Amino acid sequence: MSLKNSLPQSSCADRLKVLADASRLAILEILMDEPKHVWELNVDLNLEQSLLSHHLKVLREEGFVKSTRNGKAVLYRLAPEVQLSSRKAINLGCCQLLFDNDTRVTVS
Repeated sequence: MSLKNSLPQSSCADRLKVLADASRLAILEILMDEPKHVWELNVDLNLEQSLLSHHLKVLREEGFVKSTRNGKAVLYRLAPEVQLSSRKAINLGCCQLLFDNDTRVTVS
């Protein structure tokens, strides 16, 4: 199965629209380093719990992140098919998002 076929069947434009939010991009960049619990993401991002939960739901529904529940705690990680071998790049199936050290994002 190709990487493109393993991602949700939405268009590239739809996937880019999901990522057109700075908070969602920040979540993905944080999760590139290691899985995090919701409370850890909240410490890093300083968002209201309900807003963070909304962003995580959108990212999960689009297939960017996976979650694992352990009691009340939920651990989030990047979906395996999303992260490229480069630790700072995400595969959208149609293009790649490259994060640089200045927290800029480049589409290639």
